[in-house]
Amino acid sequence: MNITDLLQETYTALSANKTRSLLTMLGIVIGIGSVIAMIALGQGASGSITSSIEGLGSNLLTIIPGALEPGRGQVSSGRGSAETLKNDDEDVIRKISGVLYVSPELNRRFQIIAAGNNTNSTIIGITSDYAVVHNTSPRQGSVITDANVRSVAKVTVLGPNVASDLFGEMDPVGKSIRINSINFKVIGVLESKGGSGFASPDDAVFVPLSTMQKVLAGADYLSSIAVSVENKELMSQVQEELTNSLLQKHRVDSENADFSIISQADILGTLNQITTTLTIFLASVASISLLVGGIGIMNMMLTTVTERTREIGLRKAIGATQRDIRLQFLVESIILTFIGGIIGIVLGWLISFAVSTFAGINASVSLGSVILAFGVSAGIGIIFGYYPAHRAASLNPIEALRYE
Repeated sequence: MNITDLLQETYTALSANKTRSLLTMLGIVIGIGSVIAMIALGQGASGSITSSIEGLGSNLLTIIPGALEPGRGQVSSGRGSAETLKNDDEDVIRKISGVLYVSPELNRRFQIIAAGNNTNSTIIGITSDYAVVHNTSPRQGSVITDANVRSVAKVTVLGPNVASDLFGEMDPVGKSIRINSINFKVIGVLESKGGSGFASPDDAVFVPLSTMQKVLAGADYLSSIAVSVENKELMSQVQEELTNSLLQKHRVDSENADFSIISQADILGTLNQITTTLTIFLASVASISLLVGGIGIMNMMLTTVTERTREIGLRKAIGATQRDIRLQFLVESIILTFIGGIIGIVLGWLISFAVSTFAGINASVSLGSVILAFGVSAGIGIIFGYYPAHRAASLNPIEALRYE
């Protein structure tokens, strides 16, 4: 049997009962579409997280109070305290070779009132280096300067989301807001960096560090210190020197460190590992429908073998070999799953496009996931189609011809 005859017979067999063929393909379509969509969403989420973290600044090292628990990546409550980082730590850090900028920060949450509106937001005390370290720039007005810090000025720069919540479409620059019942003058609004939450400057309000420590928080310590390094090649070296210098400054050894240094690469690695794990989990759940679809194909092919028993006997009687019969039914199964795989890829792409459009996640179908889908489709066709094909090929031609 040549390839043309084989494809012709396959088309005739599948089109003989179109409704059953379409319903059988449905499991494959849903399974492939779900897997494609889950992989695309996972890759999109990973890309969004990476761009958000990198958007907070390049080549960053972040120093936080407390030691990280070994193997858990969490700050230990039993070691150090929330007051272990001081302003004079900045002087030690600036002396280290490879350090470009240092941004000491202290954050608290306060109620903010302005223009008849109020919101509860994170207030961050910063110096002039914050804008450079975290790659931020003003959309309107200016940023916090060294003069503001020296004079303990009651001025503030708003993240774009906070500015919108408090002032709507009005220009907030030059207007006053009340933070913890104290009046502050708005001198600027930052450009949006995308994202939301505690880590995003879009949802924060910025004041001079001295003002935060002396007026708002009444504290002489820091929540964190962000350090910008010259280039990625120096990250490990600078991190090691930072650790040694601060251990000496705080007069503690490495086993009793009261601070931790987290690199941008560590954060990205952890978050990407989480998104990868979630993507694999969701794709695994979605692939269950592929198993169901494969069983459906096997069931349909077994039914087809039973219905076409006399046809199989007749083919064998006129010279068809077991290989011809097996190949015929196997190709029918593969073609069925292959068509279902193509439709599933289109469905997965449509789901990804809809999520990108309406949910704002940059989900895109990759070539790798398409190749995987085709491979899975062909694999299901072979695995679940082989037994019915083998069963058809093993029929005794005389008994098959007598079958009613």
